[in-house]
Amino acid sequence: MRYLTARKRAEGRGASGTGTEHHWYMTVSAVGLAVMVPTFLYIFGSTLGGSHDEVLATFARPLPAILTGLVLVVGLNHFRRGAQIAIEDYSRGVTRKILLIFVITFTYFLMAAGLFALAKIAL
Repeated sequence: MRYLTARKRAEGRGASGTGTEHHWYMTVSAVGLAVMVPTFLYIFGSTLGGSHDEVLATFARPLPAILTGLVLVVGLNHFRRGAQIAIEDYSRGVTRKILLIFVITFTYFLMAAGLFALAKIAL
C-alpha cells in the first residue's frame, strides 16, 4: 500500500517540471521554422525542373546549403520533441519505450542522412 499525498503525486509535474522549457523550445523553433520553411520552399521550388548541374550549383552556394541544413536540424528536432510528448502522453509501459526509441532513432537517422546528402552536394 502506497501512502502518497496529493502534493507528493504532483511534485515534479507541471510548473515545477520541464513543461515550461519544452513549451518555450517548441515556440521558438516554430517561429524559426515559420520563417525558414517558406524561404527553403522558394529556393527548392526554383530548382525543380532544372538540370542536374543547375540543382547542384544552387545548393553548392552558402545560403541555400546553410538554410537547408537548418531546416533539417531544427525541423527534425521540433518533430522529435513533439512526437516524444505525444508518445509520453498516450502510451504506457514497454510500448512507450519502444516507440520513444524508434522515434528518436528515426529522426536522428533522417537528420544524418539529410546532412550527409547536403554535404555531398555542397562540397
